[in-house]
Amino acid sequence: MFFAAPLGRGRLPDIDMIVKDSNGTPLADGDSVLLIKDLKVKGTSVTLKRGTLCKNIRLTDEEGEIECNVDKVKGLVLKTEFLKKA
Repeated sequence: MFFAAPLGRGRLPDIDMIVKDSNGTPLADGDSVLLIKDLKVKGTSVTLKRGTLCKNIRLTDEEGEIECNVDKVKGLVLKTEFLKKA
């Protein structure tokens, strides 16, 4: 008997996910990105300003999200529609 391996949240087997920024440029782990819009961070009083640099990003399981650290907030998850590759 063969059993299918359980899949993650909506992921398909053997297909590499391509994460793109707002301009359609592919992103990879370790890239740096710039914010293209002022963003309020939920749960804090911090607002990240347009042009803020996020260094050393990490890709997540979701195609439209990345994880990064900014000077003011650590472990931040951002949508790629608000980013452009630096």
